[in-house]
Amino acid sequence: MNRRTRTALLGSALLLTVAAAAGSAGASAPGESEREAAALTGKAKLYRSAGDDITFSFDAHLAAKDKADPMKATGTFEWSHYLNGEGAWAKAKVDCLVTGGKVAVVSGVVTATDLPGAKGTRVGITVHDLGRHDRLGYSWATTEDLGPKDLPKCVGSAPFEKVRKGTGDFTVVPWRPDF
Repeated sequence: MNRRTRTALLGSALLLTVAAAAGSAGASAPGESEREAAALTGKAKLYRSAGDDITFSFDAHLAAKDKADPMKATGTFEWSHYLNGEGAWAKAKVDCLVTGGKVAVVSGVVTATDLPGAKGTRVGITVHDLGRHDRLGYSWATTEDLGPKDLPKCVGSAPFEKVRKGTGDFTVVPWRPDF
């Protein structure tokens, strides 16, 4: 076999290997489930020049089987805000999760808290996943306390808050509905 034939055969073999790998890259192995439809996970502290200790954490998921209905999302999120030893914390049960690219809006009803009158209130939070420079916004930024009990699902504000340097680790899995 001459050099030109050998080079052609090696090139063809390489192309076939690359093509086979590319064809199987998006496929799931038998018994392996497809990725979830959307998710928001992680924890970070917000930056405040006065030294407030504000932490948000998320564990919100939309299963692949529920791809068409973001109101079937599950999970929890929680936050706390303390300054000079005073403040409050709350935990909410997720009732909606919508993501687009690296932005997520999650809402839920407060199930546990030490803030009087907050239990049973729906709140919404928006997260922009920017790596270690994430941003966050919350529905009660423009309402009194945590907001009205009739806040619609999946409503949050623009992500106007910055996370404290080195704490941003929110991860958003983009929702890809079938339109």
